Amino acid sequence: MTIKKRFISLFFIDSLILLSSIYACYLFLYPYASVLSNEMLFISTVTLFIAYHSFAWHFGLYRKVWSYASVDELKSIVVAVSLTIFVAMIMQYAYSSQLYIRTLMLSWMLLVFFIGASRISLRILQEGKIKKKAILTSRTMVVGAGQGGRMIARHMKQNPEWGRNPVIFADDDKTQWGLEINGIEVAGSLERIPEFVADHKIDQIVIAIPSLSKKEMAELTKMCIDTGAKTQTLPRIEDLMTGKIKVSDIRDVKIEDLLGREEVKLDMAAIEEQVQGKTVMVTGAGGSIGSEICRQISNFNPSRLLLLGHGENSIYTIDMELRRKVPKTTEIIPIIADVQDRERIFQVVNQFRPDMIYHAAAHKHVPLMEANPLEAVKNNVFGTKNIAEAADKYGVGSFVMISTDKAVNPPNIMGATKRFAEMIVQNLAINSKTTFSAVRFGNVLGSRGSVVPLFKEQIAKGGPITITDPEMTRYFMTIPEASRLVIQAGLLASGGEVFVLDMGEPVKIVDLARNLIKLSGYEENEIKIQFTGMRPGEKLYEELLDASEIQEEKIFPKIYIGKSTPIGQVEMLKVIKQLPEMNAEETKEVLLKLANRKRPEPEWQDGWKVEAKGEYA
Repeated sequence: MTIKKRFISLFFIDSLILLSSIYACYLFLYPYASVLSNEMLFISTVTLFIAYHSFAWHFGLYRKVWSYASVDELKSIVVAVSLTIFVAMIMQYAYSSQLYIRTLMLSWMLLVFFIGASRISLRILQEGKIKKKAILTSRTMVVGAGQGGRMIARHMKQNPEWGRNPVIFADDDKTQWGLEINGIEVAGSLERIPEFVADHKIDQIVIAIPSLSKKEMAELTKMCIDTGAKTQTLPRIEDLMTGKIKVSDIRDVKIEDLLGREEVKLDMAAIEEQVQGKTVMVTGAGGSIGSEICRQISNFNPSRLLLLGHGENSIYTIDMELRRKVPKTTEIIPIIADVQDRERIFQVVNQFRPDMIYHAAAHKHVPLMEANPLEAVKNNVFGTKNIAEAADKYGVGSFVMISTDKAVNPPNIMGATKRFAEMIVQNLAINSKTTFSAVRFGNVLGSRGSVVPLFKEQIAKGGPITITDPEMTRYFMTIPEASRLVIQAGLLASGGEVFVLDMGEPVKIVDLARNLIKLSGYEENEIKIQFTGMRPGEKLYEELLDASEIQEEKIFPKIYIGKSTPIGQVEMLKVIKQLPEMNAEETKEVLLKLANRKRPEPEWQDGWKVEAKGEYA
């Protein structure tokens, strides 16, 4: 119904109710009086008619969607009618110095009742239509009978096309057990969710308790998906109330929801002070971590954001994304360059003179690097050396290298090259005006090298999910969290630190796979898990710090400083000079020995054939 038709219809209905109520009251109280000859009755009727329609328009009674009427709408009717009667009283007293209180009070009661009933009847008709359609929709349990849960349940009822029929609430508030909210029973506590799913034949669960901590939400989510019902979550209630997002923005549970990690709270003022108005360069800006660092940095209004990467498609993608979102006060500059190209890297750093560099460009895939060790050396060792030395030469204020937990006691060339890259950065920090540091963390969910996209692809094909070993564990963190902590760690650096991010508890890869199967709507017996054996260079578990490197105190929530074993500059120069002359096996042997060293060994320094002198080559 159009707005014009709705207005005409409601105006006609209200006018009929108004006139009928006034004359019915008069005839009831004065059965033998003449209606036609009563001048006061006529004036009162005209006054009531004009006053009511004026107040009805003012309070939006003709603009509301009455098929979804609630208590607030009924309050508007009461206020409009009350003010109408008050105006009539003033008119009567002004005209005749008399008040017909009984007539006016009875008119007030009839008007509120009949106008209210006319609106509620529209809602009853609408709910009748919804109920017929709801039979074919998913039987849904809403977890949480608070403000968020009630809002989402009402939205489900009012929008049958959404395909959800709320049948019960589950809530830990004992005072609500057995009560009905919007016609939906609060069945009992959260620990009975598996029982409710079975007894009420629940197809879908919506978790509507946005106030839960991440850990509590993870435990509750795990319980819900274990029932086999499709599980979804509600956005934060603050975002709902402020209008940032809508109730219909309910989303499916993601694997990161099961990590139970609390959101990182950054020192926003300190970051803004350091970043605002500065030139920031991110290498590997098209990758998972690099692109997210760009997104996070762009929130702090740098004057220029340099997106450096080797792959033109990935740089184009993040460039276009940021241009749509970032204010025009920040200049976005895409740069196609390979960190292995020393001349090009020095030229770029000299041209743009960045204040900060976040070095995320690296080869990270363990089995691929095991098969191509010399490429790992070119990119991870010499690529880091090039960009770090360019930063040192041209006076970059801060340089943060993105490292990995695989640099700890590495059995593979990828981890060894990353540890050696850390050593390069640490050595440069000794005499440089640039503040050099490295940040070490584990796997990030959703990155291109993560197991999650692979598992999702395997599930979509009907399985099997391939896992190397049933006991394999990994640390996991979300991409935004890792990127925020990298930015924060960079501000804490004084020079030469290897920062380690608190990754929480390690997760068994097989448990991750099982949870993904359930989140995808399958049972474990529908998607098989196949164990293939460990690949070259893999470890059963990862470490963030070696036992000799552990420094217990955090310098910031979720950030530690590692006491990693250094390497002498003379020895490093010798290694760097020899690496280009070595074959793959010699390279692996030398770098693995260095990366796994626990303390300086003088006899190791005397064993090199080439005597290194002077500056870096």
